Amino acid sequence: MVKSSGQNRDKATEQRILDAAHTVFIRSGTSGARTQQIAEEAGVNKALLHYYFRSKDQLARAVFRRAAAELFPAVMQVLASDAQLEEKVRRVVDIELSQLLKHPYLPGYILSEINHDPERVLQFFEAAAGLRPEKIGARLLATIRSQIKAEVEAGKMLPIAAEDFIVNLLSLCIFPFAARTMFSALLGQDEKQFRRFIEHRRNDLPDFFMRGIRP
Repeated sequence: MVKSSGQNRDKATEQRILDAAHTVFIRSGTSGARTQQIAEEAGVNKALLHYYFRSKDQLARAVFRRAAAELFPAVMQVLASDAQLEEKVRRVVDIELSQLLKHPYLPGYILSEINHDPERVLQFFEAAAGLRPEKIGARLLATIRSQIKAEVEAGKMLPIAAEDFIVNLLSLCIFPFAARTMFSALLGQDEKQFRRFIEHRRNDLPDFFMRGIRP
């Protein structure tokens, strides 16, 4: 967000504009969003919008950082923790699906932004964890790799690359939301049916995932 040198900025108005921009950007994407739409959503005029956020690009960055912070930090904390692998799977599924049910269009928005602007990748990880992606990845991989090795040696798990473990788990959680429009049309799901479908996955997905890596 833009910092002002003046004394007349109202935090409630600033937050209302950011909330409106969040709604519009996630619905339309940065390229499709218009500042007039955001002003109307926030109930302000464009002059006031530009007073708080000097450009659409600055507002887009603020929205993207907030979206990234909503999607990923709690999951990274779980994966990097000392919890047992099966407990990590159950907690990641629960956290991801709970968060995405609240904000179902976040994955599509974030993936679209990253594909259109690769620099968004750095913004995503810095917003999510305050670190560059290579540092986050190294930490997660080291932890998961060590735990997998111990489980395999104990005969409790089939060998699997740490990279596959992380990507498979997150993909199973995120993809139904990222491709929600396609799946809803294919499966004939309305909003209520989609939510039931996700709640069913919340219950079944951890066991499904673990069955694939148990001996």
